Amino acid sequence: MIAKEQGITGIQQRIGYQFANPDLLEKALTHSSAVSPGRRTERSYQRLEFLGDRVLGLVVADLLHRRLPKANEGELSRTLNTLVRKETCADVARTLNLGPALRLGESEARTGGAEKEAILADVCEAVIGAVYCDGGFDCAFELVERLFGGMIGAANAKRADAKTALQEWAQGRGLEPPDYTEVERSGPDHAPVFTIAVKVQGFAAENASGPSKKIAEHKSAEQFLIRENVWKPTS
Repeated sequence: MIAKEQGITGIQQRIGYQFANPDLLEKALTHSSAVSPGRRTERSYQRLEFLGDRVLGLVVADLLHRRLPKANEGELSRTLNTLVRKETCADVARTLNLGPALRLGESEARTGGAEKEAILADVCEAVIGAVYCDGGFDCAFELVERLFGGMIGAANAKRADAKTALQEWAQGRGLEPPDYTEVERSGPDHAPVFTIAVKVQGFAAENASGPSKKIAEHKSAEQFLIRENVWKPTS
């Protein structure tokens, strides 16, 4: 019980929200495999994940509408999809170290469920749903803005596709695929900053930083393409 309570307390500290009803957070961390079939709807994160997915989409859409006043509908949609996709949510769950706190059935735990991208993404959304249920929309908005807001500047359509563009550019010249290496991690656990270096055979490496490894990789790829005059800088 002590370890469980410490885990719940640690997660609340990392997400920056104190639950009035900690049972909601416990439910958000419970996979259906850990619950008897007759109680899965009631005691697993499935319903909270459904709710959190919608809250996340609404809050991110609101943030994009306010922060990107010159973006058209297509640009807003592409950026929204980048921010709410499974990979981004799973990255946030890893940043919050939610995996070790998950309640999993024996089989799911044995097959690495705590590290599976789909489960981590679902749990991230379930935690958002739990905060919404516990504290209302304002608290959920603050949580989403805290966890996802720092990614908005890098999550435009061009940056989201920079790695693909760089790989195609390298292959078109008969070069090996770009190599991405983490060179530094800084900042607190709840708001880390990753620095990634991208290397292409015969060219100097290019470094860039971001709130997740994927964002930093895309930014380093974009900066490489700009440096080599493949892409023009954004205005």
